[in-house]
Amino acid sequence: MDAITEKLTRIFQDVFDLDAITLRDDMAAADVEEWDSLNHVKLVVAIESGFGVKFSTREITGWKNVGDMKRTLQSKLKS
Repeated sequence: MDAITEKLTRIFQDVFDLDAITLRDDMAAADVEEWDSLNHVKLVVAIESGFGVKFSTREITGWKNVGDMKRTLQSKLKS
């Protein structure tokens, strides 16, 4: 598991209070019972804070799954 995925996993575990969650690129909100709209906002804020980045509304609304989220994050971290 790469460093970004490890850190994202810890953030997901904290936000959703699920110690056993394992991230997959195809995982979407529908796959996690606790992933409602409020927790989505908390997740975005936690990722931005944890990685020191800021996402645009367009980027966030373009995410269909964890893979999309990771690709956007990786792009931000490279720039």
